[in-house]
Amino acid sequence: MKIINYILFILLLSPLSVFAENEKSTKKERNFIREGNEMFEEKRYGDAEKLYQKALQENEASPIAKFNLATTYLKQINLNDSSQNELLNQTKRLLEDVALTSNPQLASKAYYNLGNICFNKQDFAKSIDFYKQSLRKDPNDDEARENLRLAQKKLNENKDNKNQDKQNQQQDQDKQKQQQDQNKQKDKNGQDQNKPKPQQPQEQQNGMSKENAERILQTMQNEEKNTQNKVNKAKMQQMQKNQKTTKQW
Repeated sequence: MKIINYILFILLLSPLSVFAENEKSTKKERNFIREGNEMFEEKRYGDAEKLYQKALQENEASPIAKFNLATTYLKQINLNDSSQNELLNQTKRLLEDVALTSNPQLASKAYYNLGNICFNKQDFAKSIDFYKQSLRKDPNDDEARENLRLAQKKLNENKDNKNQDKQNQQQDQDKQKQQQDQNKQKDKNGQDQNKPKPQQPQEQQNGMSKENAERILQTMQNEEKNTQNKVNKAKMQQMQKNQKTTKQW
């Protein structure tokens, strides 16, 4: 939070005066710019805005009027208010035009403010690019150098946070998968316990194998046959006895 407040403080630069080397400027343009600067210092930003617009009517290519008008917009814009996005886009277009000027100091300030806008939008990658452009135009700009360092720090912090979030998310997914696998295993074990066991053959339930059963059956059949033979033999003997005792005619 301290970083953002610091950036906001150095973002809102004072409007620039007309450079003497600007040969294409007109007297009316310069007068409007001076009057606009006076209104700006009095914090009458609406009046300053109108005067800078009049200066652009006199010279539509005036980089000073464009820069000062953009600076006035920045004083009135809430960067967190999406309803002001159109005004913010207009401000960025003005600064991008100024960044193309042949005056390196003015171009450096335009890149600098573009970097500050991106920083406050938490687009740190773009802000780094703009700060670097600012330093290329003016290597002695200590504020641009400090803001570049802050933007790089914030970008690295965001990367670390994203990596940590990704790791945490992966860990959560692994835990969830592990829990699902455990639940599936519990369900499977429960189904196996409730599943009826296949019935064993009758001879195995009685502790008797098929071979033993057949052997016992054969023994019983043999005993029955022996018994039958004994019965038949007894009958034959009785018949023979009866025949011997019968009187002959």
